[in-house]
Amino acid sequence: MTTFVITVPGTFTSDITDTERAALERELAPQHTDVSESEGVNLLTLNEDGTFAVRLEVEAADRYEAKLEATRLVSAALREAGIAEADAPLAQPAVTGIDSDL
Repeated sequence: MTTFVITVPGTFTSDITDTERAALERELAPQHTDVSESEGVNLLTLNEDGTFAVRLEVEAADRYEAKLEATRLVSAALREAGIAEADAPLAQPAVTGIDSDL
């Protein structure tokens, strides 16, 4: 298995509250570990225009599976934070880092 750092971009179609942001970061925190922390990667970046990027780590056999898992994790975290899927559509994820024992 390989550890991938995946960036999942999206757009909030309405303002996100501080409480929702804190809940989202809390839900995603377990996926922000050694690789991303040592590289100084921010877990969540919010821009003034409502766009955002979530960077998290996932273990997967390949890039495709890593992207699927990252999207699933971000979608679940948004739901748990009380943010409807329609209020935060996600764009295509991208691999932004790889840590492998190969």
